[in-house]
Amino acid sequence: MIDRIQALLDEGVGNKVYPGAVWAVGDSTGIQASGSTGVLDPDEPEHRMRLDTVFDAASLTKILAVWSSVGALWEDGRLDLDARLGTYWPEVTEYELGRVTARQLLTHTAGVPLRAQLKNQYGTDHADIRRGVLREPLHRPPGEAVEYTDRAALILGFLAEHLSGMPLDQLATERTWRPLGMNTTRFGPLPAELVARSAPTELEQDTDTHLKGVAHDFSARLLGGVCGIAGAFTVLDDLAGFLRHMLDPATSGPAVGFSPVWTTQSLTIQTGGHEPARGLFWHPAPGTVDSDDVWVHYGFTGTGMWISPAASRWAVLLTNKLYFTRDRYPLIEVRDAFRELAFTAIEAFSWD
Repeated sequence: MIDRIQALLDEGVGNKVYPGAVWAVGDSTGIQASGSTGVLDPDEPEHRMRLDTVFDAASLTKILAVWSSVGALWEDGRLDLDARLGTYWPEVTEYELGRVTARQLLTHTAGVPLRAQLKNQYGTDHADIRRGVLREPLHRPPGEAVEYTDRAALILGFLAEHLSGMPLDQLATERTWRPLGMNTTRFGPLPAELVARSAPTELEQDTDTHLKGVAHDFSARLLGGVCGIAGAFTVLDDLAGFLRHMLDPATSGPAVGFSPVWTTQSLTIQTGGHEPARGLFWHPAPGTVDSDDVWVHYGFTGTGMWISPAASRWAVLLTNKLYFTRDRYPLIEVRDAFRELAFTAIEAFSWD
C-alpha cells in the first residue's frame, strides 16, 4: 500500500501537479506510514521535499487556529453556539451580523458575504478592516442555505479574540499548539531558519519570486499575517499530533483546549436538509456516507487532511501545487485517489 501511495504522488510530480509532496497516514497511536517526493522548488532541484518541510497551511488555518480555539472557548462555557452574536458581542449588536450564531458561521449557513476582498472594500488599516467586516450587511437570511465563505472564519477569529482577550495567534498557541507539542506551527511571516525549509507557493508578480515563508493569502498578509482565513504554517508531525488528539485525547493530556465532545459535534452533519452537508468547519469527503464518513478540510495552497473516527484513521497530504497553478482540478484527482488508498478496505488494510 505504501508503494501505491508513493507511486500516485510520484506521478503527480511527473505531471507537474505540484513540485513535491509530503504525506502520512496514522491512527490514535501516531504515524503508521509516511513519505515524501519531489522538490521544494523546480529551479533548485537539489533541495528535496522532506518530512520536516514547512508548508503554508492556507485554509487549514481555519481548523488549526479558529476551529480549535472556538472549541476551547465553548468548552470553557464562554461561547453559546446557538445564541445570536449580538447578545454577547457588543461590537455587532446594532448590525445585521448580530442576528447570526456561531453555529451558523461554523456550518457556512450564516448568510455573510461570499468573498473577503478586504483591501478593495475597507482599506489597509487593521481596525478599519475589522470594523468593515463586522458591519457588512448579510448576503442572505441566516440559516437559509449552505454557502462556503472565508468570512465565516475571519469573523470567528475576531470573536475568539473578543472572548479570550488575546490575539488569535496567542490563543491558538496557548490552548492548542503548545499543549499538543506543535512546536513548528505558527503564523507567518516565518523566521529565517524556517523559511529555509519552507515550500514556496505562488509567483508574486511585483518581485518575480515565489512566496516563501510569507502567507500566500492576501487577506492574511494585509492583517499582518494573523488571520482566521489563512496565514498559519505547519509541518507533518504537528498535524499528526493534532489529528491523533482528535481520535484519542487521552494521548495528549488534559491541557488541550478542545474536547472529545467538540470533535464529535464537529464531525456530525449540522446542516439538516441543506446541501452540501457540513459539520462544524469540517465536511464529509466525496464518496463517504453515514457512519463510515471520512471528514476533510483542504487548503488552497495544496494542503489537505482527513479523519475518520469510525475507522480510527487520519491522513495528511501536503503539497505546494500553487507553485504551478491555481487550477485545482488536477490536485482533486490526486487527493481523491490518495484518500481512497488511505481509507478503503480498512479491515484488510496493511502497511506491509
